[in-house]
Amino acid sequence: MQVIKNLKVKEELYIEKLENGLTVMIIPKKDTLKKYVIWGTNFGSIDNHFIIKQDEEEVQIPDGVAHFLEHKLFEQENGTNSLDALSSLGVDANAYTTNDHTAYLFEATSNFYEALDELMNYVQNPYFTDENVEKEKGIIGQEINMYDDEPEWQVYMNAIKLMYKANPINIDIAGSIESISKINKEILYKSYNNFYDLSNMLLVVCGDFEPEKILEEIKKRITKASNQKQVERLYPCEQEEIVSNEKTITMEVSTPIFAIGFKDKPMQNEDIVKKHIAIQILLYMLLGKSSEAYQTLYNNGDIIAQPSLDYEFSKQYAHVLITGVAKNPQKVVEMLKLQIEKYQKCGLDSKHFERIKKKIYGDYIAEYNEVGNIARMFLSDYFKGINSFDYIEQYNSVTVPYAEQILKEVFNKDKMVVSIVKGK
Repeated sequence: MQVIKNLKVKEELYIEKLENGLTVMIIPKKDTLKKYVIWGTNFGSIDNHFIIKQDEEEVQIPDGVAHFLEHKLFEQENGTNSLDALSSLGVDANAYTTNDHTAYLFEATSNFYEALDELMNYVQNPYFTDENVEKEKGIIGQEINMYDDEPEWQVYMNAIKLMYKANPINIDIAGSIESISKINKEILYKSYNNFYDLSNMLLVVCGDFEPEKILEEIKKRITKASNQKQVERLYPCEQEEIVSNEKTITMEVSTPIFAIGFKDKPMQNEDIVKKHIAIQILLYMLLGKSSEAYQTLYNNGDIIAQPSLDYEFSKQYAHVLITGVAKNPQKVVEMLKLQIEKYQKCGLDSKHFERIKKKIYGDYIAEYNEVGNIARMFLSDYFKGINSFDYIEQYNSVTVPYAEQILKEVFNKDKMVVSIVKGK
């Protein structure tokens, strides 16, 4: 078992790639009551076109299959639902689908191994029938309609669609009513058999464990074998330019909601962790609570609270996203443009830079206080090709000149989009 130690956060990561292809990560947390398990597969909503290499078969699946699979895995052949079974054990269980991975998880303070039995059983034993697939279409259809009425989701998706023309990130993770109507049990089994292969999966546990013992317990519960199929994912060629600059819609909101995006290039050979840290620092310098722009907007009553400041990225897409609530979103947009222009022209304030840099470092350290945060972080980063410890290690390499370079490359007004939802 490989052991990676990080002295800065006083944590150890144990990694083992099993003979069946499954990668297991164990992060021991002595004297913690909570135990957390998350089992993920590198299969998300954008993975809807692929070639099964052994069969030389090209497959195009409907939008929303990854999310549909996530829902269906809980249903068992004996008529029970694994989510209900886990809840009856007193554990907090859930699952989620993102653009690039799907994950199944639970957090427990007791009945841990009984819950682990249930988790590892249902993820390895799908049960799809014509009847239960048709029934699920109605449930997911209601979920899609609910999100259609959700202003926060609409402002986000409109921003994504303003940035991306061809990339499937511009499609709702759940798909559409039309796309899920085309899903059947054969499509689900084909997707499961190719993407839920153990070699495409990662299982992370965090809590008060002896690494060797918990690894043996995991091995005991693996019942499926790897089919070792090679899948080549196919993605459409995405243009560098944005689709359009701005979109405003009206919905039932008391105060306008906005999303400001900057389209970036997907992960290349550059150090993505270093770049991510720099972008986080820049975002807080531009619109964090201590920034000049935010203070002006807040004092004038144009903005209600600090917006969410994010950099979303994978090997297929990358963009900055600033989302929030403002009485006057256009004032936020103009103030942001002025602040970016000022920093690009005059350079960053080094004292402010160092203050924000320390804040970001403190946020990284705080992530290691909670077992759930740790496990989810290591899983998500792994599917991006990143070891989460790299954020701690790369922190000092981010300098003012480097951040100024990233500011010019990423915060480009020609790649900027604005999505607004205003009241009727």
